[in-house]
Amino acid sequence: MISCLKFCTGGGEQVDFDMKNDGRTQTLASLGKGAVAEIVGLDETGVSTPLEAGELERRLIEMGLVEGARIQVLHEGFPRRDPIAIRVDDHTVALRRNEAQAVLVHLLTGEA
Repeated sequence: MISCLKFCTGGGEQVDFDMKNDGRTQTLASLGKGAVAEIVGLDETGVSTPLEAGELERRLIEMGLVEGARIQVLHEGFPRRDPIAIRVDDHTVALRRNEAQAVLVHLLTGEA
């Protein structure tokens, strides 16, 4: 089960939903240049970060990475495809792939 803080959808409590087995959900980190996707949740549990629990999720939300937002991967760094530049609705954000692992998406078009 993946837990997403419900600031994405309007409440303050946590809601659990099963997305691992739906076959459509993947992480933003797994997308290639040109991919277009919709954010379906945030899950920082598998991400290695020095931040306190919940802090990465809060920062991602502040950058506009919220449930329902459409994103497009614009650029991948060289040589290891890190960092990535993404368009979130009408602005551009750069993220490390490690941080992008916390963003769960449904691919709409482009390369996976």
